[in-house]
Amino acid sequence: MSSNNILSALTSSSTIRMSGLATGIDTDAVIKQLMQANKVKVYKLQQNKQILKWQQEDYREANNILRSLKDIAFTMKLQSTFLAKTASSSNETAFLAVSQSNAPNGTFSVTVNQLADGASKGSQAALPDAKNLDGTYKTLADQFSLTGSISFTLEGSNSSKTFNFDTSSANIGSIVSEINAANLGLSASYDYSLNRFILNTTSTGSSAKIVVTGDDSNFLSSSAGDGSNNLNLMLKGDGTVYNGNDAMLDFGDMQNITSSSNTVTVNGVTLQLKQGGGSIGTVTVAPNSEAVFNSIKDFVNNYNDAIDKINKKVAERRYTDYPPLIDEQKNAMGEEEIKKWESLARSGLLRNDMLLRGIVNKMRTSMHTSFAGTTGANNLSALGITTGSYVEKGKLQINETKLKEAIQKDPTGVMDLFTRASDNSNEKGIAARIYDDLNSTITLIASKAGNEYSLSSVDNSVIGRRMTEIDSEIESWHDRLDRVESRYIAQFTALEKAIGTLNSQSSWLAQMLGSK
Repeated sequence: MSSNNILSALTSSSTIRMSGLATGIDTDAVIKQLMQANKVKVYKLQQNKQILKWQQEDYREANNILRSLKDIAFTMKLQSTFLAKTASSSNETAFLAVSQSNAPNGTFSVTVNQLADGASKGSQAALPDAKNLDGTYKTLADQFSLTGSISFTLEGSNSSKTFNFDTSSANIGSIVSEINAANLGLSASYDYSLNRFILNTTSTGSSAKIVVTGDDSNFLSSSAGDGSNNLNLMLKGDGTVYNGNDAMLDFGDMQNITSSSNTVTVNGVTLQLKQGGGSIGTVTVAPNSEAVFNSIKDFVNNYNDAIDKINKKVAERRYTDYPPLIDEQKNAMGEEEIKKWESLARSGLLRNDMLLRGIVNKMRTSMHTSFAGTTGANNLSALGITTGSYVEKGKLQINETKLKEAIQKDPTGVMDLFTRASDNSNEKGIAARIYDDLNSTITLIASKAGNEYSLSSVDNSVIGRRMTEIDSEIESWHDRLDRVESRYIAQFTALEKAIGTLNSQSSWLAQMLGSK
């Protein structure tokens, strides 16, 4: 076969190409260089997509900062935040006290006549050993000298159930496990060190109960209820109801208040009862100015933190000489070098961003606009909250002494300054204004950059749609590059064929001339 035919056979194969067989040119390297130039557009699209992805992450980070402040602003626009009360007990041995915001101020007498408890029945004497000498558990037959089966019905405050046990295989642990698993409102246990059985109600109060019926073998009850049964429990088996007791107390002039629990709320005061028997004391309810002070201080600190982070983001320097790296560039760089480059590449992507600058300006205006329609404090400066120096870019400073005095002097005015609702912006409370400012901006940012917590698999935000468009453009360019590469291969293949033919003809001519 001639060299031209060999070349033709090799270059026509879809899987095998021999570069430069006739020309001596490394055509694969040449094609690779030509394709590299054609890929510049794809690289640019990939870099643009990476910039958009970083911008999206920065926007979402900013939105999370604003959401955190919005949550605090929501709390601050609620009157309950400023109506915090404190309650103190004069006799913490008898009861503890916690005040709700609706509790009236004042001092109230409390007498705890009786604590709430449940019904409880325990073995009146030690039972026969439940374990053998080797530590294994005895059957009911061995422990109590029983034969056959036993049956009884137990009823608690939740429901009732009939139990059946084979004494030759069941043990006292079986009794405990099955009672506890039945969810009757009863709890069973066995103390193996004392060999005593205990049956309790799981709740307290007069509705908590223990009832035994159908105990024909007198395993846990007896007709007299005197403990003459296998478990030595003071229980009758005729359906007698053994109830718990309600707590009983007097609060102020309200007598004989009852509760199924030892946690009782009366007139906005929650009492934790600890000692009955007529224990007495007083509860004093007063405004909790310290809680209000801490809430305002926390709000201001979070506001300062939020605008500080946003201000830094919009002031961040942009390094246009550091575009995102493509894979080929990363392969030629070390890990630390890549890290430093990308830190500069993604810096300043939200520099002077109008959305973020806008929310900072809105909040600063809302914080400093005087509050109309009140005779009390009409701005933050009246509370000792003022703007810092110019370089702090809107951060607030608190004169704690002046703030505490304002809260003590006019708690209602302070509350209105933060919480008042109105259609007129100038008459709306500061926290309400800030909340509205944040709510609208968070929605705008989400429409631009999407929401990382969205359940939708499709990102319809402005940036999300643009990244999808770039993906389509990249895919189109890949198809185009495939066609360009195929054209280059075909062109170089034709060149190889032509040179091969020329070489073949030259060789023939040389042979012919040489033969003469």
